[in-house]
Amino acid sequence: MSQLALTLYTRQQCHLCEQAKEAIMELKDEYSFTIEEFDIDQSDELTEKYGLMIPVLLINGKEAGFGQINKIFVRNRFQEYF
Repeated sequence: MSQLALTLYTRQQCHLCEQAKEAIMELKDEYSFTIEEFDIDQSDELTEKYGLMIPVLLINGKEAGFGQINKIFVRNRFQEYF
């Protein structure tokens, strides 16, 4: 089983972002992945690109989803890679 590289674009005080992080972390025992999190408010470019979409999840550099990201959604996306 290969390891997935996840990128999560978020911002402070975003309840959907917190839910997405929780959903992803609930799968850490089932799947092998690394995760990097970026606060889009730290970059004008990221804010312009993702401002209304957050949270945004990338898997191996490809956009996998945004907005309401739950455990079932993440598991389904992960299974596409295994």
